[in-house]
Amino acid sequence: MNILAQYPVAVTALMLAASNVFMTFAWYGHLKNLNSKPWWIAALVSWGIALFEYLIQVPANRIGFEQMSLGQLKILQEVITLAVFVPFAVFYMGQEIKLNYLYAAVCLMGAVYFIFRA
Repeated sequence: MNILAQYPVAVTALMLAASNVFMTFAWYGHLKNLNSKPWWIAALVSWGIALFEYLIQVPANRIGFEQMSLGQLKILQEVITLAVFVPFAVFYMGQEIKLNYLYAAVCLMGAVYFIFRA
């Protein structure tokens, strides 16, 4: 049983979620962990983390593009980005949860509806 062949969209979503964890830490983790270091050190560390993001994201997009349009793939990525970012912001970065996150999610649900409708 080849799970990739049976569930390519689910595999894509899981891979994009994993790559998004790396992306979120690459983009924002340095604000907490490397705040006292020069920016170029943060950039080098972020690039190192981003490598792992790309090693997962590129094959995920190739798998997903077999079943979804480019627009669908992009909207899926944005939904996953918000789903990863909000817990990161609240639990890791200690930010307050805001109603704006809910409003953004509602807007993304609209985007999902319009991009995936027949």
